[in-house]
Amino acid sequence: MPVRLPLVALAAACLAARPLAAQAVPGHPLDGLTSPEIWTLYEVLREAGLKDSTTSVAEAGLHEPAKADVLGWRPGKAFGRAARVVLRRPRQTTEAIVDLHARTVTASRVVPGAQPTVTADEYGAASRLIKADPRVRAALARRGITDLTPVRCGGAPPAYFPDPRYDGRRILRGGCRVRHRSYETWSRQLEGLLATVDLDADSVLDVQDTGTIPPAGGEVDFDAEAVGAARAALPPIETSLPQGAGFRLEGGQVAWDRWRFHLRLDPRVGLVVSLATIADGPRERSVLYQGHLSEIFVPYQDSTTGWYDRTFLDVGEYSAEGILEPLEPGVDCPAWAAFLDGVAADADGLPLRRRRLACLFERTVGQVAWRHGDDGGDRVDGRPARELVVRTNATVGNYDYLFDWVFRRDGSIGVQVGATGILEVRVVQGTRAGQDDRHGRLLDRNVLGVNHDHFFSYRLDLDVDGPSNALAVGRLVRETLPAGHPRRSLWRVEESLARRESEAQRDMDMHRPETWRVVSSTATGPLGYPTSYEIGQGHNAMTLMSDDDWPQRRAGFSRHTLWVTPYRPAERFAAGDYPTLSTGPEGLPTWTRADRAIAGTDIVAWYTLGFHHVPRAEDWPVMPTAWHGFELRPFDFFPRNPALDLPAQP
Repeated sequence: MPVRLPLVALAAACLAARPLAAQAVPGHPLDGLTSPEIWTLYEVLREAGLKDSTTSVAEAGLHEPAKADVLGWRPGKAFGRAARVVLRRPRQTTEAIVDLHARTVTASRVVPGAQPTVTADEYGAASRLIKADPRVRAALARRGITDLTPVRCGGAPPAYFPDPRYDGRRILRGGCRVRHRSYETWSRQLEGLLATVDLDADSVLDVQDTGTIPPAGGEVDFDAEAVGAARAALPPIETSLPQGAGFRLEGGQVAWDRWRFHLRLDPRVGLVVSLATIADGPRERSVLYQGHLSEIFVPYQDSTTGWYDRTFLDVGEYSAEGILEPLEPGVDCPAWAAFLDGVAADADGLPLRRRRLACLFERTVGQVAWRHGDDGGDRVDGRPARELVVRTNATVGNYDYLFDWVFRRDGSIGVQVGATGILEVRVVQGTRAGQDDRHGRLLDRNVLGVNHDHFFSYRLDLDVDGPSNALAVGRLVRETLPAGHPRRSLWRVEESLARRESEAQRDMDMHRPETWRVVSSTATGPLGYPTSYEIGQGHNAMTLMSDDDWPQRRAGFSRHTLWVTPYRPAERFAAGDYPTLSTGPEGLPTWTRADRAIAGTDIVAWYTLGFHHVPRAEDWPVMPTAWHGFELRPFDFFPRNPALDLPAQP
């Protein structure tokens, strides 16, 4: 049975992470791969001839059992275990499925033209090749740089643009920075110096040097030494958990208030939330079979050489060895949080332990669950809110993303992204407003914060009262009232079911507002309405790039705020399985060409959360965290407010 940890024991567990470490033996069909399983995977691949010294492991994760098998599983019942692995040899990508119990490769195929995520070893090779290239060294000498010790060189996958010199090659493109009297180097790059590396050929294809602009000066560090004396502290705020945490965590399974769900730390997409149910009296009602981040698209809006091809697909391009990074107690998560460790396969296919990749904590920060006060009186009826947060962090290059899944006692789930980290900046000659700031904004002398976007695609396999669901689109339309009525107009909702995928491609539009609900095809409430969960739209943005722009082709999912597809276990990544150096379109735009039926069946919603980032001085040298999100909330799911019976104390 799950055990509640008292406060002292929980604090010790959080610091040592021993009780919450990655498991050696999986206890649930959806648990992530364990260290022993990754060793088994490594051995099977070598025995099958798929892994040798020339082969790198670009991706290795759980190959999930069939959905029906997961839903039918009960504790104590045996279950199978399989892994999906992507392997890279020079000029060849192979994907395979390995049965870990039988120690056999059950499926294997070479994927023509596919480029998997770039491994840490490959980034290291690019750094070495660029820095050693005589053309690069000559360019450094022209800038007066002869001491190469503080020089840092590297590259990243560029966006695809047709060019016979690079087509079909595994290329990275980048340059060099000079770390001199600073820790951070994002404004210390040598603008105008650009090298293209062929990883398969282990060579630098070409070097461009379009002119010298000295590295920017100014203060860029933000550690305690650089910042100096901190401002005077305010009186402390203390949170007490005298009876321990309100949640129970056993393996990957979480129980909190009326919620039950499963957590997995996946190397590619990060946190995977599965099997979310909520108690309604004696019934456990299904809400979400599975939800997770699917892709991130970050296109920079600068037309200059070395910048126009910076349009990143972070999940598909930067997730080797795991996209998640450790959380810092007391900064990323409060002191009373519980932390989860993880494990991933490195480029050699060996297990790599990662500490504190997720945290769970409860919070009550003055939020109100519900209230009403007597008009003109002094009586107030209400209840304070309390919520459970599951948080992870991904540091992708210069950006840090905090990903929250927030479970609330009113039956809603908040999905939030906090963006912080360092702006990717271009060194320019301009020092004042109006100089060199066509595609961004000066943050300091010679430092331009380049305009860019962020689009996050979330895959949401909602199973509202079971897997048979549909999308109900409610259009808020103006109704003109008849002549003689005191009112001239009002609005009402015209609702219809989306029957096919094309009807479910919806865009957020303040002039044409809509509601989007995933409705049950089999369950109704006491008044006859189908039970449902609404996808509540928060702050959002639409792509402004044209459909014929190559970066937009690669990230076609960002064209719509909402997509709905029939459930297909192989359809997991909004920009396709292999977005690195891809030509597009892959993923959602390709799958939905068939315009499949989506009413009264098992469906998956894909929500695009986006925002445009116009940099400002306050974003430098490190950005304040900016939060964006959306919500999954019950709509005619309960007969009345499910938070009515909350206690007076949170």
